[in-house]
Amino acid sequence: MYSFNYHCVSSTEEASALFDSCESAVYLSGGMTLIPTLKQRLDYPTDVIDLRGIDDLEGIVAEIGSIRVGSRTCHADVACNQHIHALADLAGGIGDLQVRNCGTIGGSIANNDPAADYPAALLGLGATVHTNNRDIGADDFFVDLFETALEMGEIVTAVSFPQPQRAAYVKFPNPASRYAVVGVFVADTSAGIRVAVTGAGSCVFRATAIEDVLQRDFRPAAVEGVSVDHSNFNSDIHASQEFRGHLVTEMTKRAVAKIA
Repeated sequence: MYSFNYHCVSSTEEASALFDSCESAVYLSGGMTLIPTLKQRLDYPTDVIDLRGIDDLEGIVAEIGSIRVGSRTCHADVACNQHIHALADLAGGIGDLQVRNCGTIGGSIANNDPAADYPAALLGLGATVHTNNRDIGADDFFVDLFETALEMGEIVTAVSFPQPQRAAYVKFPNPASRYAVVGVFVADTSAGIRVAVTGAGSCVFRATAIEDVLQRDFRPAAVEGVSVDHSNFNSDIHASQEFRGHLVTEMTKRAVAKIA
């Protein structure tokens, strides 16, 4: 660690104004990524702005046809929501008990780790990300490896998830971190079948070829013959590109079977 200025704020307006006045500031939500980053000296901000004093960013509210989840809502609370069971199931499989009680949904999606679980839920359900400046659809929010559509200093305030007709999330977890080697979120929505894949590539993406097949025939067996291009998939000590390609098909089949 090294010295930096620590600020605790009570509103997004105060946080945003403070961010603009600092030389090099970062926001602290749950700290599950930021604190290890600082400890390993991978980032050197002059100021850390703690958002934990902003009560308006916490909680889950049921709305007509959707739920609105505050950005500072921890994974454990999302896992207890009774409105979208697939989302609750996903949140309950993140990390361990300590991580689920500290990590937040806003921090996770703003970080956009390629193996994180929430991006698959946002993209699979066609969620909307609310910030202190605007609303961003999930299809436009996730850009690339650790990159989102958020502008400098912009704060995620909440995420709205439309209620699906049916949905499920299945992942092949790394046994140590519980991150997704590959995770697939399948949702039957008002706009049709959506299939979102995390862990396989540099960023979460929709498997449109699989969506087309499931739109016609919603059975695990229907996915068998779908060709998954794995040429740009991640390859590391945990799984090769080829194996991740296989997992996309297998996790999709399991998600469809789980729904059935």
